[in-house]
Amino acid sequence: MSSADLGLLSPMRGAGEATGDRAVLRAMLEAEVALARIQAPAEAVAAVERACAELDVGVAELAELARSGGNPVIPLVERLRGAAGEHARWVHAGATSQDILDTALMLVARRVLGQILADLDIVIAGLTRLARAHRDTPMAARTLTQQAVPTTFGLKAVGWRELAIGARRRLAALDPPAQLGGPAGTLDPALCAAFARELGLAVPLLPWHVLRAPVADLAGALAFTCGALGKLAADVLVLSRGEIGELSEGAGGGSSSMPHKHNPVRAVMIAAAARQLPALAAILYGSLAAEDERPPGAWHAEWQPLREALRLGAGAARDAAELVSDLRVHPGRMRGNLSVPGSTGAAADLVTRALEETP
Repeated sequence: MSSADLGLLSPMRGAGEATGDRAVLRAMLEAEVALARIQAPAEAVAAVERACAELDVGVAELAELARSGGNPVIPLVERLRGAAGEHARWVHAGATSQDILDTALMLVARRVLGQILADLDIVIAGLTRLARAHRDTPMAARTLTQQAVPTTFGLKAVGWRELAIGARRRLAALDPPAQLGGPAGTLDPALCAAFARELGLAVPLLPWHVLRAPVADLAGALAFTCGALGKLAADVLVLSRGEIGELSEGAGGGSSSMPHKHNPVRAVMIAAAARQLPALAAILYGSLAAEDERPPGAWHAEWQPLREALRLGAGAARDAAELVSDLRVHPGRMRGNLSVPGSTGAAADLVTRALEETP
């Protein structure tokens, strides 16, 4: 993040270093180096690599210069060409600004997805333990805010687990692609394939300048992830109310004015992320309806919402991993609050079935 925004008002964000302006700039430079490596002679590659390594423009200056052409790649390429000297023609050869920025954002996304998947693995493992440990722990099922029939905490936990597994599957299925289509999407596809392999990204079937499925797929998977973890958070928030007291966060937060409080802060942060992601996803889905071979405005509208979606998805997964790893279950309160008689055998059997059938 730039010095203008260090996250003071967004504690629910994650992956700050991986998504900040410097990280995006590094990814753009990676793309420029890869482009030179797949087509330039050795001495030109060395010149481009040196120009990228010794870049003499700061992020703040580049951000200001980006206003003139509408994106940060234009002033970046100008500086790199100046530094490459006689090999300047090999800087950005054949590419357009969108190729470099799209590719850079896919590199950033791939790295953040790795972080989110690792945290989701912690969430799933923690919920598996909770479901097994509390397969038969009776508690009240609540519908429309009122007690309904008895259930078990194990069934609630295995339901959270199922959503977390679904989120992981959606994210793991993503394969961020490189972008290299040239000014109008007509560049030799073999060059794009070589470019993608150099960067370790997927090879797209076609240039996706106006075929924004990769971004929309990211939006959908991240929105589902935050929503799935948001369900966990919503239940923790209700069940940790003082008058219910069936759950509590082991590392809950305090209050600036009421020292007796033990706030469910992790759940609060997840809930905040879950409320923001749908609006960001709507913007990213809206950019699917983009005109021509390269779009005015639709592409530009994606950059910040995509980055914010990655940050919120990473933050929600991080907070959920911490929450589940230290969630305190209070079976005595669950039994004490239960005022409706009935058997919990069927609920316990559902827990066993879910744990056995879900890999």
